Amino acid sequence: MSEYSDKKNEEFSPVHTNKVGGSPYTGVIGWIDNRLPIFRIFKHEYLDFQVPKTLNYFWSFGGILMICLIFLIITGLALGMHYKPSADEAFDSVEKIMRDVNFGWLIRYAHMNLASFFFIAVYLHIFRSLYYGSYKEPRQLMWLLGITIFFLMIATAFLGYTLPWGQMSYWGATVITNLFSAIPIVGEGIVTWLWGDYSVGDAALNRFYVLHWLIAFLIVGIVVFHVIALHIVGSNNPSGIEPKDTRDTVSFSPFTTSKDLVGMLVFILIFVAVMMFAPNYLGHPDNYIPANPMVTPAHIVPEWYFLPFYAILRAIPDKLMGVIAMVSSIAILGLLPWLDFSKVRSSVFRPIWKQCVFLFVLDFFLLMYVGAMPAEGIYLVLGRIGTIYWFAFFIILAPLVSMYEKPLPMPQSINEYMDWKKKGKIKTFNFTG
Repeated sequence: MSEYSDKKNEEFSPVHTNKVGGSPYTGVIGWIDNRLPIFRIFKHEYLDFQVPKTLNYFWSFGGILMICLIFLIITGLALGMHYKPSADEAFDSVEKIMRDVNFGWLIRYAHMNLASFFFIAVYLHIFRSLYYGSYKEPRQLMWLLGITIFFLMIATAFLGYTLPWGQMSYWGATVITNLFSAIPIVGEGIVTWLWGDYSVGDAALNRFYVLHWLIAFLIVGIVVFHVIALHIVGSNNPSGIEPKDTRDTVSFSPFTTSKDLVGMLVFILIFVAVMMFAPNYLGHPDNYIPANPMVTPAHIVPEWYFLPFYAILRAIPDKLMGVIAMVSSIAILGLLPWLDFSKVRSSVFRPIWKQCVFLFVLDFFLLMYVGAMPAEGIYLVLGRIGTIYWFAFFIILAPLVSMYEKPLPMPQSINEYMDWKKKGKIKTFNFTG
């Protein structure tokens, strides 16, 4: 008899590689759920998932962003079936979509304006995180995934802006891709590789079209990880206090879903109003002129959601340092969880940090305004002031305020926070549901 068979049975642990079963459902749903527990996961992570009861309408923008992303992909698929990624035919194919394809005008305007509203929602989403400290322990990885999504959004939006092949599309592509030439030694080679030629043309447009699709689906993949991370660490809330017992939480459905639904309906109503009555308000009229390499527009400007970073780029006189500053202005957001080391999350209890965040928002709009103006005179001065505050907010103010700020008295629980609000002990900027 072998040594293996001589060993006592109790020395071995049972193994169950087959995990079929355990579903609370019956019938077809139960049969599927026993083998692929999607219904159990949905119930546990969305219907019964516990969230802080103080969540306000700022927390609706996560769901709004998901809806925007889904409809951007759907409308993009419809447009892609008729669009021709050719320097000779791209502009005419867009006009054909607008004029000859059934409801093509609606699909194109929906896609175009959804891109703008996607950025409106993501900027509000980022502001909420800054104000309520949603980037702090234990949510650093979720924050980093969000910044990665933001980078990919910018890349996708830029590539999409080049596809209509109007004047702004062509010259925007030329200016932005030329920024890579600032990289020492390899810069010129990278630009040529991106173009697939010695100037922006047919090869570049084909590459932009493919990359626009590729990065869009990459965003979907990282959004999945972002949501998984959220469900692991749980949602932050306006108080910045972690839930302690059932008095602090409610089920995600129907309490939070009903609030999110109201927020989504208001957002959709505003979006539809803009799309129907002012569809080109957020665009540039020069993009209705076919691309002409021989005629440079008087003032080349990117889409409005790029303007703050464009202003930072132009505020630095050196080309390479300007590119580094522009990229760093976004990347530095990822360092905030370690630059702001205050133990208090929410600005509700941080009077100095709250003012710094509001000034940061004003700085964002100042840079947006400056980015739309010519890079000369007072606009250049304002751009440099705005750039200085942008980086000072992260590098100087975040650590200094963390060290020296004296937070306001805080409640011990979310339930107590709500009692304080009812009694008027907490008076602060706050959109309540």
